[in-house]
Amino acid sequence: MTHLREPGERSAAPPGAVSGRWWGRPGGRGDLVERLFAVQSLFALLVVFVLAVVFSPRRDGEILFLSTENLGNVVRAVSEIGIIAVGMTFVVLLGGIDLSVGAILGLSAVGTATLMVDSGLGILPAVTVVLLIGAVFGALQGYATARLGIQSFIVTLAGLQVARGLARIWSGGLGIPIAYGDGPQEAPPAFEILNGSVNGVLPVPAVLFVGIGVAAIVVLRKTAFARHVYAIGGNEKAARLSGVPVLRVKVAVFAIAGLLAAVAGVIHAGQLNQGSPNDGAGYELDAIAAVVIGGTSLAGGTGSMGGTLAGALLLGILNNILALNNIDANVQLLIKGLVIVAAAGLQKLRHSIA
Repeated sequence: MTHLREPGERSAAPPGAVSGRWWGRPGGRGDLVERLFAVQSLFALLVVFVLAVVFSPRRDGEILFLSTENLGNVVRAVSEIGIIAVGMTFVVLLGGIDLSVGAILGLSAVGTATLMVDSGLGILPAVTVVLLIGAVFGALQGYATARLGIQSFIVTLAGLQVARGLARIWSGGLGIPIAYGDGPQEAPPAFEILNGSVNGVLPVPAVLFVGIGVAAIVVLRKTAFARHVYAIGGNEKAARLSGVPVLRVKVAVFAIAGLLAAVAGVIHAGQLNQGSPNDGAGYELDAIAAVVIGGTSLAGGTGSMGGTLAGALLLGILNNILALNNIDANVQLLIKGLVIVAAAGLQKLRHSIA
């Protein structure tokens, strides 16, 4: 029977590998280099953080980047992309891609605002409906990919268009503002918690992001489901022959991605106090960038959730320090593009060494 890989294990060792390791002998130089590549995202995050401190503007001797308010803004801004990136990591580990998550965020933001403001639903039923929509939307895309054999790129590209269209139909093409109160056309005041913070320091969206990220790390490290995801990403045919339920795993993974995009949509609506059909445009690209910077291979089968979280934080810090220094928006795009290319280059180097 074909061996199913543990998380992070290669599908097959090259000729000359010893003791099942993919390169070199245990404790040898190859093992050391692989360990270094495994923490590349954490090292890159540390470097960017230090550079942000060094190049941060000062005011009355205070480093603006390190101010409590600014660090809170960083993690608040990262939360939505980070949550989406968690779901994207599962998809990429399968060897797939999901271009629809930004549009699902927009659909979910519209749904949240419409259900609470126009339909008068409470927070729990409105959020439940929205999360269910996101999970079902993702599951249908996973089913189409697995059952019909259509590439996930194509399926989710179509899904992006469908989700945007549904959001515009639902909202009438307009943004739905969220006003708080107990009267008609008002959302429950408790929903404002998404604009709040814990002890005035840690924003609530960041708490949700950290909680989801930690849960995802545990899932990838401890569950049979994770082993199935890695196995399919490494060699789908071998995984299928080994008895892995490929269809169920793919449907579940895309459902998770859709669900987490919907969670980000609810947070987005709460933070911006509105739901617009255009919300989330381009978020899928930032999420993919976080996954790539985190060291997850777009070919599937290799990567970690911790790397993705580090990649999301790296992008957030980079965006923040560039904005603090009033760097032109076009230059910011250029710098972020170079960072993504550098991360992809490191992946290529890693595989070439292997």
